[in-house]
Order: sequence, then structure tokens, then C-alpha cells
Amino acid sequence: MPWRPMTSQDLPQVQILADTIHVDHPEDLQVFEERLRLYPQGCLALEENGRLIGYALTHPWHFGTPPALNALLGAIPSDATTYYVHDVALLPEARGKGYATQAGELLMQNAQDAGLDNLSLVAVNNSQAFWERLGFRVKDVPGLEAKLLTYGPDAVLMVRNLTQAIS
Repeated sequence: MPWRPMTSQDLPQVQILADTIHVDHPEDLQVFEERLRLYPQGCLALEENGRLIGYALTHPWHFGTPPALNALLGAIPSDATTYYVHDVALLPEARGKGYATQAGELLMQNAQDAGLDNLSLVAVNNSQAFWERLGFRVKDVPGLEAKLLTYGPDAVLMVRNLTQAIS
């Protein structure tokens, strides 16, 4: 499997990928550095033929309170209630090869390893249908609407309960 643990040496390339893939959602290098430092087991790099073509950033968090974009976390909460998928990003040439589905499977295992029974994320850039295929469902959380708008007009909070089969 071409997914592997991310290292600090990957971060400059991760920044380039993020700037290329998420033009409307830029994040500073410090955000990536902090995620890797705080929760390295949740940071993955996708390498094909010796070249980075994608990455994933995830960590335990509080359900229904997605971190703001381009913001430092400070710490991983000890009382986390969800495994938060901050980003799964693939270059166009990496799409359609099953890599995103592989990432989803790895992240579900990571959530279980962290003792959490669900994953959550904010779906952006028309990715809702992809996440639904992995068993994620849109979840309305009162008071979250304004924060979701900072992610873009199509942003929705989604959750995947690990105790239920994909329907």
C-alpha cells in the first residue's frame, strides 16, 4: 500500500500539495507541523514512484466542534469524542485509483486504535458523495452553520459511526 506514515521531511511537499489542491483553503506550514507533532499516528503520506501525491491529517477531537481552518490546535484533548479527519488530499493524477478508499479504511482503523467509535469531518469541494460511499452521513449540529460557511458554501459536517455497517 503506498500510504505510509508522514515524516517531518514530507512537510515541505505536503505544503506544496495543500496549496495546489486547496487553493480556496490555504493553511500555513505551522498547521501541518503541529498536527504531525501532536498526533503523528494520524498523519499519512501517499507516495507513488518516489513522489508524494497525497496526504491525510487526522486526530482525536471533540465531536461537533471542527477546528477552524489554518488554526493551531494547541493540544489533543484527553477527553476526545471523535476521530477528526482534518484533510485527505490527493492530486488529480492520484484520484480514481482507490487511494482515498484505502485512506478511509486506514483512518477507521486509527479511530478504533484510539478508542473512538466514530469519525467526523467537514466535507468540502463536492466530496460529500465520496464520504457517503464510505458510510459517512451528514450530521446537523445546532449553532455550527456559521463555522461551516468558513469552509465554503457546500461544506457539511459528516460522521461515520464505527459500530454500524455501511448501508
